[in-house]
Amino acid sequence: MAKRPVIWILNGPNLNLLGIREPEIYGNQSFDTYFRQLQSRYPEIDLHYYHSNHEGDLLDKLHEIGFSCTGIVFNPGAYTHTSIALADAVKAIESPVFEVHISDVSRREPFRQISYLRPYCSGHIMGEGLAGYDKAIRELLSLRK
Repeated sequence: MAKRPVIWILNGPNLNLLGIREPEIYGNQSFDTYFRQLQSRYPEIDLHYYHSNHEGDLLDKLHEIGFSCTGIVFNPGAYTHTSIALADAVKAIESPVFEVHISDVSRREPFRQISYLRPYCSGHIMGEGLAGYDKAIRELLSLRK
């Protein structure tokens, strides 16, 4: 019997404010509500969610899950543009990581166009709103075939 896929979604700083923060960019839905929809859409997956506003907590979680899960959907928020430590962690782990951004960071401020993580990710999705998480899950599942 095939093992059930285990996919983690990690969200970085300020993403706990989805549904409240700049709805014209990030939408009106909280991530907790959206995550419940994803769980309903993918009952065949062990889907987990973790959020932290703290870089070290995100590093610890990558180290904890990055050698045993099927894949990771990671929206590092502003740490995308600043954290060599998170980039090193993504490079070091074995599980594939998809970098996701709700907004199209390539069309925003110049500093948002830099991603230290992207070279070590299996793919990236941006500008598709919360639907980008769903797309990343499907991409991770396709890597298993």
